[in-house]
Amino acid sequence: MSATTRITVTLPTEQVAELRKLTDNVSGYVAEAVARQIRHQLLADDLRRYQEEHGAFSDDEMSEAHTRIFGPDGSADSASAA
Repeated sequence: MSATTRITVTLPTEQVAELRKLTDNVSGYVAEAVARQIRHQLLADDLRRYQEEHGAFSDDEMSEAHTRIFGPDGSADSASAA
């Protein structure tokens, strides 16, 4: 089990009410949301650096990436979990 640190986060009351409807484990839910956002930011940074070094992605590269992420029919449901 990884180490944890207790912090205080302030959220709008409406968000807290909706969050409590979704889960009994608010800390776990928020931790996963933060982890997902960190992965998203790191990927965006990597993609930006790649394009700075190698130029913009071509339409073919973008199409291939879209197919790999969303599947041949273009729906997120057909994509495998990353």
